[in-house]
Amino acid sequence: MGGVLSDPRDIAVAAEEKGWGSGRHERDLELTDEDFGRIRQLIYQRAGIVLAEHKREMVYSRLAKRLRHHGLTRFVDYLARLERQPDAREWEAFTNALTTNLTAFFREAHHFPLLAEHVQRHSGKVRIWCAAASTGEEPYSIAMTLMEAMGSRASQAEVIATDIDTEALARARAGIYPLEQVCKLEDSRVKRFFQRGKGAHKGFARLRPEVTGLLDFQPLNLLAPQWPVSGPFDAIFCRNTMIYFDKTTQARILERFAPLLKPDGLLFAGHSESFSYITEAFQLRGQTVYTRRGQR
Repeated sequence: MGGVLSDPRDIAVAAEEKGWGSGRHERDLELTDEDFGRIRQLIYQRAGIVLAEHKREMVYSRLAKRLRHHGLTRFVDYLARLERQPDAREWEAFTNALTTNLTAFFREAHHFPLLAEHVQRHSGKVRIWCAAASTGEEPYSIAMTLMEAMGSRASQAEVIATDIDTEALARARAGIYPLEQVCKLEDSRVKRFFQRGKGAHKGFARLRPEVTGLLDFQPLNLLAPQWPVSGPFDAIFCRNTMIYFDKTTQARILERFAPLLKPDGLLFAGHSESFSYITEAFQLRGQTVYTRRGQR
């Protein structure tokens, strides 16, 4: 999950990697109304994602690749196979296919100066949780902000980066991005935080070890009864993720966030998300930034 790609070429790359291209196969598989309804139910049960009716074409294009991988021609057979094997690895592929990984470095830029100001006021170890890390641009932006704001103290900071999509996390761990994407950042940041590829790696840039060393990537389903993370955190980033959940699920997740934050900790939401009327656990502090109720 995450934000919006800032360049049409990035969207094309993401589409190709997900197998979303429209021209590689004809529409040769059978997706009935019943199949689509069952897919919506299963992804809601597994990941809390609410798929609207108009997402039918997206569902077809993303899951068709999995059917072809297994030599199947009907969605009903694919779904029956999933339901017969509740612990099968294919559930991971099913979930990966239906999640959205659109993001960019320093997206919703107004959040990062607020984070910098917040951590500069603290003398102890700083811990941040990025709860929808996607392909890594957001947690790496957090890490770069900590390094800029904290100086040498940043080496003791920790950024926990989680996502339900294991394919996206694998890309995030690699820390390698197209140079055309990286070069949209300020020159000073590119020089300080990235290494340009040479030879076979020309056209790409890798995050420097001092940046990647601050991050701990872990798979995490926000609907799971137990989360493999523990507080307290100075800040939690959960941006452009709640929009995929219904209000009941949103409230349950937010109430689980609250005790993981330090008393003055910050919760960062996406530009189109509002938590004020979902739960009493948080109050609005600024533009899509929240604190625990009763804190200033």
